[in-house]
Amino acid sequence: MSQSTNEFCEKHFPAFMVAAHVHLNISSEAETLSQDALRTLQNQGLLNTVRWVLNRSEYYRKLYADAGIKSADDVRSIDQLSELPMISKEDFRKTYPLGMSCVDRREFREMHMSSGSTGTPIVMPYTAEDLDQWAECMARCYVMAGCKSGDTVQITPSFGLFNGGFGMYHGARKANLFVVPAGSGNTEQQVRLIRDFETKVFTGIVSYAVRLLEVMKTMNVELPSLKIGIFGAESFSENMRKRIDSELGITSYDIYGMTETGGVGTLGMDCAARKGIHVWEDHYILEVIDPKTHKTLPDGEVGELVVTSLTRKALPVIRFRTGDLSKIVSREQCDCGRTHVRIASIAGRTDDMLISKGVNFFPQQVENTLLEIPGVLSHYQIIVEDIDGIRDIRVNVEVAEPVTGYMVEKHLKKRLNFSPKVVVFKPGGLPRQEGKNQRVFIK
Repeated sequence: MSQSTNEFCEKHFPAFMVAAHVHLNISSEAETLSQDALRTLQNQGLLNTVRWVLNRSEYYRKLYADAGIKSADDVRSIDQLSELPMISKEDFRKTYPLGMSCVDRREFREMHMSSGSTGTPIVMPYTAEDLDQWAECMARCYVMAGCKSGDTVQITPSFGLFNGGFGMYHGARKANLFVVPAGSGNTEQQVRLIRDFETKVFTGIVSYAVRLLEVMKTMNVELPSLKIGIFGAESFSENMRKRIDSELGITSYDIYGMTETGGVGTLGMDCAARKGIHVWEDHYILEVIDPKTHKTLPDGEVGELVVTSLTRKALPVIRFRTGDLSKIVSREQCDCGRTHVRIASIAGRTDDMLISKGVNFFPQQVENTLLEIPGVLSHYQIIVEDIDGIRDIRVNVEVAEPVTGYMVEKHLKKRLNFSPKVVVFKPGGLPRQEGKNQRVFIK
């Protein structure tokens, strides 16, 4: 390790990992490190994190002992990463609420958790250092999107147990932005707030941006101050992005992060170059594996993302299986100047794939294909019906005249190689949701 890289490591890692604590800052130095320097940083971060969890977490100690790792000294290099046991959402659920934590609860300053809609909720506690790390990662995203000190950001995710609202807030404070903490719902008020406070940055989920567009048209209001949209929590197709950017007059960004990694923005975001999501490699190690064999896949092949956190204190994750499908796009320096690895937008989840009449596809492919058709609107549903063991797919979609169901079926057949039933609705004919849209319904 060179002296300069060593000095950066000492400044970068939080107090619980090094002797002297230095507050994290938005740092162009960190975002433009060479791949060699990043690997050195990751090597040290992994060793620090393994030692931390084995000293502090009974759950991790047992997990590693069962894998033949008796002490942190058994892990000497990042080259051994693939030999370490993986964890998943089930590990969080088995230890609910705080069984994997590495600190005394008196050190906690905040907590967030998943909805628990698919089982026991997943809880992520935060120390003061963790909140600073989260704010740092999220602030980088704001700056990468072109935000300047004093810009107005309207935060539409809820300020509650879900991490979206607070994550956007912590990052905005770090980036010195003017926060309009609107929270979720009441779209007419959202439009008025954007107009009255000249909001430049709109944050939320992409389906809410679609809803915002509808209400703007109903109110006959234009929002010229709005320039940037930062959208997360649900995947969206490139055609959906283009439609929103065109109709709202903004540049939108695809932000990435989850409860288990510490919240929205912790993993990264794409930049204006549109050449992949930058992953903050000084805070996280990213692997792409075959979800069945667990073997590491070469760059360019789609697989499941596995994440290791390097700078979190209360509950670090080592080799966490995200269930998200993506691929490494490039490790070369981006046109924006950043050097961190870039991945493709999330294509779906390992459990999202649908199969109909021998054809495998993801909901996002259906969305992308639908929005290629002029006159097809942004609201749709995918209905999956199992009838006597045979899976049938129906697509409900809003269209403007003269689009017909036959036209939509024909295009889906051409692009996806199967013919779902299509039922067309007039604009406004499908139910609306203020929050995250449910696109797939199993019957």
